[in-house]
Amino acid sequence: MIAFDHFLAIDWSGAKGERHRGIALAIADAAGGPPVLVDPPQRGWSRSEVMAILRDDLPPRTLVGMDLGISLPFDDRGAFFPGWDLSPPDAKALWALIEDVCVNDPHLGVSSFVDHPQAARYFRRVGGREGDRFHVDGADRREGRFRVAELAQREQNCRPVSNFNLVGAAQVGKSSLSGMRMLHALRGALPVWPIDPLPDAGANGAGSLLVEIYTGLIAKEAVEAGAARSRAGTKLLNRGDLDAALNAFGSPAIAARAGSSPTIDDHSSDALLAAAWLRKVAKETDRWRPQTMTPRIAATEGWTFGAF
Repeated sequence: MIAFDHFLAIDWSGAKGERHRGIALAIADAAGGPPVLVDPPQRGWSRSEVMAILRDDLPPRTLVGMDLGISLPFDDRGAFFPGWDLSPPDAKALWALIEDVCVNDPHLGVSSFVDHPQAARYFRRVGGREGDRFHVDGADRREGRFRVAELAQREQNCRPVSNFNLVGAAQVGKSSLSGMRMLHALRGALPVWPIDPLPDAGANGAGSLLVEIYTGLIAKEAVEAGAARSRAGTKLLNRGDLDAALNAFGSPAIAARAGSSPTIDDHSSDALLAAAWLRKVAKETDRWRPQTMTPRIAATEGWTFGAF
């Protein structure tokens, strides 16, 4: 295994527009200390700015965790979009298809894809618009299709939402599709586990790697490790609750600034806790060898790091 030196967690957003308060970055050092937030620009991060950091400014041997889905369900029906002749054969081809359709959408947006006459048939969209193939061949009538990794998350008592569902506060479909545009642009610059081989360690940015994470799973593991369950469910909106969760992962509390509020926004707390969690679990061999992840699933659906 790679001995990572830094652990960067990113709470991503698929919302429309250029800048987003919902994007947060936090980094933890392998040498110890509390995770720290990466200060955003005044009006919030743009997705392009985050992409530039991942492409050009990562410290050597950084493990990057992004809270999004790196692919769509494939294994259940042998295709991302069964019945569509443009359905791609693997995750990288899926990223390329999304980029091709959305090439004129600014800010890594994906409106052109979810509104595409064929692609839209597979998604549940806002306004009661549900594609006639959202429930392909008996998929759950209420929830839609899931990847194998998401089924593994359910075995761990988590409640992931299908990436084909673009409705509701818990959905991550839009952010996942936007993230896939970014992953396409990062090809050759930053490998994505398990779709790409693990990198060789080295200097000048070599040895870095991006993985998909799920903050709901991370919060659950914090509770199992001894942190009190948050009154806001999986969200930690109080600095005391966040510090307790960090302690459960063997991390010091975050440094409080003079006069700072006892509350914290959920995007920042998700990123801070995820950075500490990555530092703790990256060296656990079983995390990199999920029991139900086959080479075919790795190439098509990818995986959520931490799901067994």
